[in-house]
Amino acid sequence: MTLAEWCVFAALLLALGTIASVKWARFRSFDNSRPRDPSFYSDPIGQRALGAHQNGLEAFPFFAFAVLLAEFRGAQQNLVDELSVLFVIVRIAYVLTYVGDRPTLRSILWTTAFAINAAIFFLPAIRRLLPI
Repeated sequence: MTLAEWCVFAALLLALGTIASVKWARFRSFDNSRPRDPSFYSDPIGQRALGAHQNGLEAFPFFAFAVLLAEFRGAQQNLVDELSVLFVIVRIAYVLTYVGDRPTLRSILWTTAFAINAAIFFLPAIRRLLPI
């Protein structure tokens, strides 16, 4: 497996871990028979963690598809790997700023992660233009 493919797995774990950490931290008040009970996420940190989790699930398909497309269409693997690692790092920072209630920085990081993802997606189209 390539480093980029491991990053796809890491992005999935990040999305799932964002909400799992809140459930784990409050395991005594979490009712697993009602895992989507809105009252569990009623406090500000719970709301932001849920939002970060949902956004991670929304961002995941495009990232996974972009990585696979770039690899299958012959983009330079080291670029795919490096951009994928960068994407995961930015997404980690995004989650931290989301849960930490830093909306402006969060939006900047979201835009950065999207741009990185778009770059991965378009690598096959621009591979002939790169001096590598």
